Amino acid sequence: MPSLIDMRRRIRSVKNTQQITKAMKMVSAAKLRRAQDRVVSSRPYGSLLRKVLANVAAAAPSGDPESVHPLLARREEKRILLVVITGDKGLAGAFNSNIIKGAQRFQADHPNAAIQLELIGRKGRDFFRKRHGSISGEHINLAAKAVYGDIAAIAVKAIDLYVKDEIDAVYIVFNEFKSVVSQKLTITRVLPVEMPKDTEPIDYIFEQPPAEMLAALLPKYVEMEFYRALLESAAAEHAARMTAMEAATSNAGDMIDRLTLFMNRVRQASITKEIIEVVSGAAAAE
Repeated sequence: MPSLIDMRRRIRSVKNTQQITKAMKMVSAAKLRRAQDRVVSSRPYGSLLRKVLANVAAAAPSGDPESVHPLLARREEKRILLVVITGDKGLAGAFNSNIIKGAQRFQADHPNAAIQLELIGRKGRDFFRKRHGSISGEHINLAAKAVYGDIAAIAVKAIDLYVKDEIDAVYIVFNEFKSVVSQKLTITRVLPVEMPKDTEPIDYIFEQPPAEMLAALLPKYVEMEFYRALLESAAAEHAARMTAMEAATSNAGDMIDRLTLFMNRVRQASITKEIIEVVSGAAAAE
């Protein structure tokens, strides 16, 4: 049976851990508010840009929009660029492991395709680097800054590879932010760009030819999709970390209660033993 000193030392250690997890929860909650605001602000812009692209493509002179711009051209997916967006830190529950498992499932579902990995985040980079995957690029500390130019450079690289016919498709795997307690693993295809079919066309008055506008808007749309995925992943990571730290804080409190109860029982047993010894000694002295 552990001594009272060992029990007090263990309780003090758990209390210190509880203070750390509580502080991490508060930090993640503050960061989540800013990240959530950025996500909510980016969603309407991306949706409207997608609708404008569909209408501009419909107004292009050719009947087949895929012949207007190379980013709309479809090819057999023999060479795929998979962009994996993970976190740079752990202590976020199953946030990073779900993304990595999703990327592995994607690789298993495309056994005949040559898949290159564009890794955003330290956790994904460390995992796939140890397993000697085909890595085309590594990027860390992007989600913390969330600078549009940094993620746009990765999108430009993917666009350049696609236009040069070095890859046939670009997919992004990330956790989409749904709520504080819910994140959805999402694998979305960015290239070739797929235009929505069910949108009602709008009669625009074009100052420039629609083909030129489409050529200017398509790269911006791809960059925005990359940026939106990064914002979604950052918000989902803060939400997952806040939830994990809240659970850790609660578990630490339960452990402190159990250890305190056990310590009191040990101390009471020690006191009872001393009383019995005193009484036994007094009775033997009579």
